[in-house]
Amino acid sequence: MQIIPSLGIKPTCPREVVDKIPFFKAMITFTRLAALLTLLLPVLAQDQEDASRCSKIPDEINLTPLTDPFTFFNGQRVNSKSDWTCRRVEISQLVQRYQLGQLPTVPSSAVKATYFEESRPKINIAVTVGDKSISFNVTIVPATEPGKVFSPAIISIGGNTIPTFAGVANVLYNNDEIAAQTSPSASRGIGLFYDLYGKDHSAGSLIAWAWGIGRVIDALEKLPEAKIDTKHLGVTGCSRNGKGALIAGAFEPRLALTIPQEGGAGGTSCWRISDYLARKGINTQTAHQIITENTWHSPAFEPYVDQVGILPFDQHLVTALVAPRALYVPENPLDWLGPESAWGCQRAARTVWEALGVEDRIGFDQTAVHSHCLFPESEVEGITAFVDRFLRGKKVKTDGYFKTDVEEYYPDYSDKYWRNWRVPTLR
Repeated sequence: MQIIPSLGIKPTCPREVVDKIPFFKAMITFTRLAALLTLLLPVLAQDQEDASRCSKIPDEINLTPLTDPFTFFNGQRVNSKSDWTCRRVEISQLVQRYQLGQLPTVPSSAVKATYFEESRPKINIAVTVGDKSISFNVTIVPATEPGKVFSPAIISIGGNTIPTFAGVANVLYNNDEIAAQTSPSASRGIGLFYDLYGKDHSAGSLIAWAWGIGRVIDALEKLPEAKIDTKHLGVTGCSRNGKGALIAGAFEPRLALTIPQEGGAGGTSCWRISDYLARKGINTQTAHQIITENTWHSPAFEPYVDQVGILPFDQHLVTALVAPRALYVPENPLDWLGPESAWGCQRAARTVWEALGVEDRIGFDQTAVHSHCLFPESEVEGITAFVDRFLRGKKVKTDGYFKTDVEEYYPDYSDKYWRNWRVPTLR
C-alpha cells in the first residue's frame, strides 16, 4: 500500500485507482488547502492587526512636488553656505542645459565702451568675439544727490514701469536689439547676440538679454564719466521683460537688487504649479503654451514642456540663484500670470534666503488686480524700502514686505502640498 508523501495519508485503494476517481482527488486537494490555511491564518491576522495601526495615505498625492533646494543632484545634502555656493553652480548649469541655453562668458578686454552725450548721456558698447564684432547703445537718465558724485542705477529692460527714485539713475536697455521676441518663427536666432555667436546658438532670448546686461555693466565699470556707482546696480522689467529681469538677476552677480515685475510663467511662477492650475481649468500660462508664443527659452526646453515634473528644477530654484542678494517681486493677481503659482513659487524660493539667514532680502507684494504693468500705489512702500536699502545704502528695514492681499483667490493653497524639504540653517 502506498503512502501519499505530501500529506502522509494512507489511501484504502491503490494510487492508480485514486488518480482515476475525481472524488478522491478533490478530497486530497481540500485537505492540502485546509492544512495551508491553518498555517497562514495567524500570519494574516497579525498583518491585519499591524495595518490597523498604520497611517492612511492622503486622498490626493502630489507626484511632482517642487524640487528641494537643499539636496544636490547626487542626493547629498546642503549643510553650509559653502555647500550652497556649489549647489547654486549646479542649479545654474542644469537650468542652462535644459531650459535657457548656455550663457557665454566674455573677458572684460573684449568690451570697448564709449561715453557720449546727445539729448541724454549715452554709452556705446562694442563687443568682439573672435573675428566678429557687434555694438549697441544704452541711454542714461541721470540722477543727482547732494554730496555724491556717483549714483546708483537701475537697468530697465525695454523701458521703465516702476516709480523713479531720488538719487537713482536709470539705464535704458533695448533688449529686443540683443535678441528678438516677436514670435517663434520670426525671432529664433535673430539679434546682435546671434550675430556674434551664430543663429543656432542654444540660448533663448532671456539668457541672451542677461548676457547683454553683463556687457552694459562691463561698460559702466570702464567709464567713470558716466557717474554710475557700479556696486549698487539694480535691474527691472515688466511682463516678458520681467522674465528677463529675473534671469538677469539670477545670472549676473554684480546686480545688487533684482525687481522682476509681473513676470508670470518663465518668471516668478513655477511650471509645476501653473500646470496644476491649468488642469483645474484656470486660464494660466504654462510651459506647453509659452514655447508657442516666443523664443524666450532654448529649443532644449521643448521636449519637457508636457512633463515639467521630471525637470531637476523649477522657477523657485531659478529665483534662488539670486540669493543671498536682494530681490523684490511686485506682482499682480491676473489669472494668466498664475497668482497662486507665483505665491507658492516665491514662498518656496524664500526658504533659501531663510537658510542663509537673510530672509529680509526677499520681498513679494501681490495686491488687488490692477492694469498690467501699471505700478500700483499699494506697492510703492515696499519697493522704496528695497531701493533705499540696497541701492541707496540707507538703514531701513525690509522685512514685512513678503505678502499677498488676495489669498481668497486660492484658499486651498498649501505649502505642504508643494514642498517636502526641511530648511537648514547654513553657516
